[in-house]
Amino acid sequence: MPQEDVFDITILGAGPTGLFAAFYAGLREMRTKIVEALPEPGGQLAVLYPEKYIYDVPGFPKVLAKDLVHNLVEQTDTWLPTYCYEEKAQGLVRRDDGLIELTTDRATHYTKTLIICAGIGAFRPNKLELESLQRFEGNGVYYFVQDKRPFYRRNLLIVGGGDSAVDWALNLKDYAESVTLIHRREGFRAHPSSVTELMESSVDVKLWYELKEVHGDGYITGATIFDNRTGEETYVPTDVILLNLGFKADLGPIRDWGLAFDKRYIVVNERQETNIPGVYAAGDVAQQDGVEPLNLIATGFGQAAVAVNHAYSYLTGGRVFPGHSSEMRL
Repeated sequence: MPQEDVFDITILGAGPTGLFAAFYAGLREMRTKIVEALPEPGGQLAVLYPEKYIYDVPGFPKVLAKDLVHNLVEQTDTWLPTYCYEEKAQGLVRRDDGLIELTTDRATHYTKTLIICAGIGAFRPNKLELESLQRFEGNGVYYFVQDKRPFYRRNLLIVGGGDSAVDWALNLKDYAESVTLIHRREGFRAHPSSVTELMESSVDVKLWYELKEVHGDGYITGATIFDNRTGEETYVPTDVILLNLGFKADLGPIRDWGLAFDKRYIVVNERQETNIPGVYAAGDVAQQDGVEPLNLIATGFGQAAVAVNHAYSYLTGGRVFPGHSSEMRL
């Protein structure tokens, strides 16, 4: 039987929180492994909106999501962690000797501590049950933006009223030929300052409207929308449609690991500890004792540092205080 290859700490998830946790673990000279279900790092930033600007990361007035991921990976790679991509977490066992076994669909990983940075879990976009819409999926109909080029000088119709819909309308208004945004009600689920900017912009905002039919033969030529209060229909010349209707998220087998949950969140204390010794959680997946989480990248960074430093103390009995960031030894 091969000898177990034991790491000091394993990070489950390579989104921004997981990458910063791995960096901080290296800073504390812990042997670190990162396990990620996707084929690349970055989580939602890489998959859903790599071309989107992020405005609430300290030190960056604004930064493209893909550039933030690149910088986080470069920072993390300072300490040469072990990456394991395209591995979906399946099981977790804490043995009597305290060692943690993390099982994926491809391997079993052995670690002394574990930080779960799984975000919202596996996600898939919400869709409209319209046959005319489904005919153009991948050919004029998109649910997220990985590349802005398909929208260049095109007549764009955006469907949705959350942050993604509003942010992309603002991001693409000077890139596309025209942008029309429809939302099925009056109130937006987006940041108030972004909504104010949207309403003052060149974007044609149509409230109380929904998508009824997409027109075209081989490529999109237009769409019929309707006022859900009166039923009145309007034809909108359209080349491309972006639907930002939210996502269904699922933590999958993680829910069966014996962790304490509050709705979709893993319950942690002020040290980011879960109810399983040696197992921590940080970022969008974690909630501290019933306190509504903020789900911000900046919050995830802070929680990652807290979790790593307490994991270090758990292993060594040493001080939680990590020293100063200006004292990093390379």
